[in-house]
Amino acid sequence: MQVVSNTQLEEQLAGQPKDVKAEIIRINTDARHIALQVALLIPVLAGFISLFNSFRMMRLPDPMASSGVPGMALG
Repeated sequence: MQVVSNTQLEEQLAGQPKDVKAEIIRINTDARHIALQVALLIPVLAGFISLFNSFRMMRLPDPMASSGVPGMALG
């Protein structure tokens, strides 16, 4: 999918009847608005998911040191 301006579309539709041009430009205008809204919604949703995960991680308890294998402590 490619977002095309009405000017670019009019250049590509040279030689087409006016009613056909008008309908194609109307469809392009409607589709462009929807495509841009979806394109802006995706980063917003990703930000909310990231924010939600950061709050979820704050509630996790600190991991306890394992004393099962002596001499394996790195630190």
